[in-house]
Amino acid sequence: MLIVIRSTEGFFVDITYVQSAVAKGAVCLDGSPPAYHFDRGSGAGINNWLVHFEGGAWCNNITTCLARKDTSFGSSKKMVKQLAFSGILSNKPQFNPDFYNWNRIKVRYCDGSSFTGDVEAVDPATKLYFRGARIFVAVIEDLLEKGMKNAENAVVSGCSAGGLTSILHCDNFKALVPMGAKVKCFADAGYFINVKDVSGVQHIENFYDDVVKTHGAAKNLPSSCTSKRKPSLCFFPQYMSQQIQTPLFITNAAYDSWQINNILVPGVADPHGTWHNCKIDLKNCSPSQLQTIQGFRIEFINALTGLGALKSRGYFINSCHAHCQTEMQETWLRSDSPVLNNKTIAKAVGDWFYDRDPFQNIDCPYPCDKTCYNRNFDPQRESISIDYAGTTKAILWNNSYKEIQNA
Repeated sequence: MLIVIRSTEGFFVDITYVQSAVAKGAVCLDGSPPAYHFDRGSGAGINNWLVHFEGGAWCNNITTCLARKDTSFGSSKKMVKQLAFSGILSNKPQFNPDFYNWNRIKVRYCDGSSFTGDVEAVDPATKLYFRGARIFVAVIEDLLEKGMKNAENAVVSGCSAGGLTSILHCDNFKALVPMGAKVKCFADAGYFINVKDVSGVQHIENFYDDVVKTHGAAKNLPSSCTSKRKPSLCFFPQYMSQQIQTPLFITNAAYDSWQINNILVPGVADPHGTWHNCKIDLKNCSPSQLQTIQGFRIEFINALTGLGALKSRGYFINSCHAHCQTEMQETWLRSDSPVLNNKTIAKAVGDWFYDRDPFQNIDCPYPCDKTCYNRNFDPQRESISIDYAGTTKAILWNNSYKEIQNA
């Protein structure tokens, strides 16, 4: 999602096209080369690498993939030449104290499968390429050539569908990075759960069935999971994350706004729009709707047990109506940022990565947390208002909201 940020809190980074990936068949949906934005590290961070994957939902069939093909989520030809870096990608120590001088990369998302697809054949009628898994490897190999082969510390992270990427590819990333490096994985709003929608249908499970089938993703999902379950279930972190060997940190809102909008109450489950005002702003929910929302939180917390009880796991689960909290400076680290156990997300993640202090905390139920930036959606206006502790802080315009639904 494109976000307007203050010039003092963010800066723009040029795009890099991975032309060498084309010969490997590692291409976007339309056959164009993958791309990323790269701000080089400096000083003590010169050999530290943060590879952050962009979000943008998924396409689950030929029709939806064709709809993405001519957008930035299916073609590098449609991507902006510069992208704003802030939050976890900031280059200022006051806004990003633990990672500001690292090599920071944002990988653009143009395959529609959280980088899991790999179908060799290309239908001459649609000319769609399903090659997400190849893109992941090609991008990492390109970064290795540009200095990551000397990495001392490395993190793979991402937001939303990119957060799921960082979970699904966590061990793959570690295997590609030099053996001597300290490697950890961090997922922001990528812990999508398998829950029935309000009409009692397994909407998201059926959707993931189609994603995995369309993209040929089964062979690229963790075999420790696919050997026991149908492959599409291995798209859900609750079923596969316990087998991940690399240290993993999850940050997520317990009332994830994308999941409430698209998993709990997708449009097909609410044909008369009775949930519309509630989904926009939880303060508008009726008592029965709020009870359902609170039930979703319980389902989410139960799904977190899929992480296992390892000390190498960390999590920051706040009770905000939000989605992706690491890329915005307001929610990553600022004087008025959300806190849990008196720590910002930036502090919790930094302490966990550097082994200063483990962090495994779950917030009390809504509306107890007064530090939240709640993201209140209005698809008709194509806007998002950020409601901080009951006060609207900003209106962020985003013309692509309807198309990608912000995941």
